[in-house]
Amino acid sequence: MDVGDRVGDLSGTDETGAVLRLADLLAKGRLVVFFYPAAMSYGCTRESCHFRDLADEFAALGAAVIGVSADDVARQAAFSAKHSLGFPLVADTGRALAQAFGVRRTIGPNKRATFVLRADGTVLARIDSELSMNRHADAALDALRADTA
Repeated sequence: MDVGDRVGDLSGTDETGAVLRLADLLAKGRLVVFFYPAAMSYGCTRESCHFRDLADEFAALGAAVIGVSADDVARQAAFSAKHSLGFPLVADTGRALAQAFGVRRTIGPNKRATFVLRADGTVLARIDSELSMNRHADAALDALRADTA
């Protein structure tokens, strides 16, 4: 999935066990979807907490945030509760979302990548960085601010 591509109507189960559909989330406005390798790991915690800390800025720009990893619902729930994340975490245990977005690895955890989506499902920005945890949220905010479409 790259800039200009359109995301299909995908769904996944969040940390509460509820099914989230991207179409429903996009109906409310722009969406930032960030993929992280593993809940509770040092880097993923830093990245997720940075998104949490910038929540007001995302909201002011009319964008919701969701995180996605291959961790199960229980692990996502524990991760969210431990760090008071405040946004949905999708348990993509079958890695269907990772496959659709092109971040699934054949061996090991998914790639770390963030996608900024316009309300019509078009990818506005893709951010890739395995090592710069803050870059994902910061670059997503920059893309949202620069979007005039």
